[in-house]
Amino acid sequence: MTKQQLFEQITKKNSYLCVGLDTDIKKIPSHLLKEKDPIFEFNRQIIDATAEYAVAYKPNIAFYEALGAKGWESLQRTIEYIPQECFTIADAKRGDIGNTSGLYARTFFDKSSSGLDFDSVTVAPYMGSDSVMPFLEFEGKWVILLALTSNAGGDDFQQLLIGHKHLFEQVILTSQKWADSERMMYVVGATKADKLQKIREVAPEHFLLVPGVGAQGGSLEEVSKYGMNKQCGLLVNSSRAIIYASSGEDFAQVAAKEAQTIQQEMEKYLQMYL
Repeated sequence: MTKQQLFEQITKKNSYLCVGLDTDIKKIPSHLLKEKDPIFEFNRQIIDATAEYAVAYKPNIAFYEALGAKGWESLQRTIEYIPQECFTIADAKRGDIGNTSGLYARTFFDKSSSGLDFDSVTVAPYMGSDSVMPFLEFEGKWVILLALTSNAGGDDFQQLLIGHKHLFEQVILTSQKWADSERMMYVVGATKADKLQKIREVAPEHFLLVPGVGAQGGSLEEVSKYGMNKQCGLLVNSSRAIIYASSGEDFAQVAAKEAQTIQQEMEKYLQMYL
């Protein structure tokens, strides 16, 4: 999916919602456990319920890896089920060098090899350009680079001063030499909304993947006010607040209501700031 195609979906749906499929076998409604593939069945119903409100889906790969081969099968079925017009993110946070990084890229981008065909993957930048470039060798695929994350421990390194710049700023500036805004996005936590203006100074055209709205307490209003650019430039992720809004048999219907509520708020901000 190109940047323009993503923007077209945002304007069509009046939404920049990304639904996080952090599907935990221990948290899904118990009545689904009788299904042959309960993880996929949960995801299928969540996708059906939220697809009119969401422009992207983000499975957190750890939840699937933890289940071994069955988890990977559920992940593959999920990716194949997500509507084609929706942007897909493998939230894998990979980061290694050489052949290893190339194999990670093949895992998420080469359907003929792994059965998976994501639009993008989250990548850790700590090991530098040779840990990121193998992902960019796949034409039309995106790297979403960790820049300023929402977890408290992120401050251990990301906000260290390197000369007159914080480390997260240097990551953004340096990585723009590897790919432009047509292939590179950045992860910026919603709980760091006060830094969005600074990030927009160094990355005015790039899309930002913003987790932390909802259960983690981030403000959608602040993220939208300070992070939106002329093509929206935001994918705001919500996971638990949508997919676990109900633990009963009505979980999909309740998830739809939660997604619709977020979408309606996003529509307001699109009208205000776009």
